[in-house]
Amino acid sequence: MVISDGKSQKNDDVYLLVTKKKLLLKNKNTVNLEENPGNGGALINNLLDSMRASSPTRRHTAAGEDFNHISWNLLHPSALSNFEKIMAVSEGKQIVVFLDYDGTLSPIVADPDRAFITPQMRDTVKNVAKVFPTAIVSGRSRSKVYDFVGLPELYYAGSHGMDIKGPSIESNRGNEILCQPAKEFQPLIEQLCKILTEKTKRIPGCIVENNKFCLSVHFRCVDEQRWGDVAGEVKSVIKDYHQLRLSHGRNVLEIRPAIKWDKGNAVEFLFESIGHGRSNGVFPVYIGDDLTDEDAFRVLRNTGQGVGILVSKTPKETLSSYTLKEPQEASKFSYKSTPTSMS
Repeated sequence: MVISDGKSQKNDDVYLLVTKKKLLLKNKNTVNLEENPGNGGALINNLLDSMRASSPTRRHTAAGEDFNHISWNLLHPSALSNFEKIMAVSEGKQIVVFLDYDGTLSPIVADPDRAFITPQMRDTVKNVAKVFPTAIVSGRSRSKVYDFVGLPELYYAGSHGMDIKGPSIESNRGNEILCQPAKEFQPLIEQLCKILTEKTKRIPGCIVENNKFCLSVHFRCVDEQRWGDVAGEVKSVIKDYHQLRLSHGRNVLEIRPAIKWDKGNAVEFLFESIGHGRSNGVFPVYIGDDLTDEDAFRVLRNTGQGVGILVSKTPKETLSSYTLKEPQEASKFSYKSTPTSMS
């Protein structure tokens, strides 16, 4: 199944056309560039506050912190400790595994180009894919995630789900799965990448990453005193592009097309493509650490299917059912589901 822009067509592909009207987005979790266009200072300050909230630079010990952590763990218990319970609920159903990349399969590192997956983690994912349909869902470009992971048997959803490709399956008449609902935005993204790269050169540590259908502006290695400069440059470049939206994650600003498509839509698309749709016989397991993974957790919660698992050492608001502390725990959880573990 393919989502196309409708301008070109290959005879061997099956197309699902998506109109621009259907994809228009209004999201409360993103910065609205159309409201108060003349109040640039306030917008930058709001963006800076969001950057600080999502990217803490140090740990503070506050009264009641231990109690809050215990309360959070009661609401979102360890997926490792509850592995048998999760497997019992999934009994008789087809498990489908969705994995974020950064912070889930690989550790968060200073240089995004060096976020390598360990050989052990790769072997675990390879073994999981032998048993369950498995997809990597990332904000990175699909090609870069594929280069990191290097397993052709997986489904890959890059650009926050706006670039999906996977192996052919019988239910799709042997056609390769492909979905690119933001294809028309690629020239604009390339143009903005060049502009932002030039404008942020004066900010040490700032990295602009082209993810094909979206941009990531990394400020992990930028001195916190210069975060305002990063916010100002980003805002100055995209303020006139109302067809784009700006969101934030851990030490990163994300520029994406303002269409109604996210990781949750990617999960739904893959359900349909793999041949399960909204079948009660499927049990999706989604593991991720980022704010953008909440869109996928929301889909699972709304459909009452499967479990969402957040990778995080610290309490945060989430729609996930369970938690893991770090990529090593994600590896252990995944390994327990493989035939090697059960033999």
